[in-house]
Amino acid sequence: MSDSNGLANARRTPVYERHVALGGKIIDFGGWAMPVQYPSGIKDEHVTVRTAIGLFDVSHMGEVEVAGPRAAQAVQRVVTNDVGKLADGDAMYTCTCRPDGGIVDDLIVYRKKADDFFLIVNASTSTKDFNHFVEHAGDIARWTNVSDAYGLLSVQGPRALELVGTLTGGQLPPRPFTHATLPVDGKPRFVSRTGYTGEAGVEILVPTGETAALWDLLLDRGAAYGIKPIGLGARDTLRLESRMCLYGNDIDEDHNPIEAGLGWAVKGKGYVGEGPIERTRAEGPRRKLVGFRVEDRAIARHGYPIHALEGDQPGAQVGVVTSGTTTPTVGAAIGLGWVPTALATPGTRVAVDCRGKMATAVLVQGPFYTRPASK
Repeated sequence: MSDSNGLANARRTPVYERHVALGGKIIDFGGWAMPVQYPSGIKDEHVTVRTAIGLFDVSHMGEVEVAGPRAAQAVQRVVTNDVGKLADGDAMYTCTCRPDGGIVDDLIVYRKKADDFFLIVNASTSTKDFNHFVEHAGDIARWTNVSDAYGLLSVQGPRALELVGTLTGGQLPPRPFTHATLPVDGKPRFVSRTGYTGEAGVEILVPTGETAALWDLLLDRGAAYGIKPIGLGARDTLRLESRMCLYGNDIDEDHNPIEAGLGWAVKGKGYVGEGPIERTRAEGPRRKLVGFRVEDRAIARHGYPIHALEGDQPGAQVGVVTSGTTTPTVGAAIGLGWVPTALATPGTRVAVDCRGKMATAVLVQGPFYTRPASK
């Protein structure tokens, strides 16, 4: 990569050359050279995942192993959800927080055995996360950052499980948020029923040097199912429709899980940040992360100011957009943003300053898109 394209120092995943060969538009994403889209465009990629299968390279994500007789105790010390509810083969979404309750990252915890846990964390925070884990629970279990040892591919869409089943002899993890070691084309692989799109699908962990070969195999076998490679652009529109938070945009160290509507992932005891987080739950948050649909012809983008139209300060800036775009499935401009709790009731109207144009938006409850039961 040349200095002129701004990617000279960006890291490459094991599939980078495949993205280039497929015509992917490469950008710097948190220090990684990643495809934002392929020639068919973001809309086509989005629709492909909702109707057939999309293949994502998420090898930039970080992985951490936690081992030892007190591994569960160590993980519980640094995550908000209840690790004690996990059986072998289970997984859960959770947050890891600072002592003041601010979100260090959101992640998924996988229990392999009582003394063997596996964590997948966000790419841009993987080093910060690992240092945080060791600082607060390094004396309880053995923590190992194994991010460089693995690639990670995500197969998502209504036909994803069908395709993967052809490679595993029909074997799959039994339900969402479970995992198993399965023979993928005859080789043992860590396969989990997880994803970031709102569709059915799996994520497959593979040794770094074998990732590209699995990418090729999935594209080849998936051709009959309508598979296409998917970039970061459609990954963002898909997750936003499903109202999944993006760390660094929607949630960060300045906000806690209760404020972000993630109280359902705060069920543990004895974790770092428990006191401030539980006080927020008991007293009620002063601000909330809300979803909205824009009613005017405008698109709300990250960082745009949100102004009150109702309440005791009409016209005043009261919040900020954290994520926003138009999405093919919803067919409208949607977004997430922070507002005071007093204005966070679904149905409330606010105004978003879209580069000088005040666009009316209405707050909505729940995800913008939910996968039909038939899918």
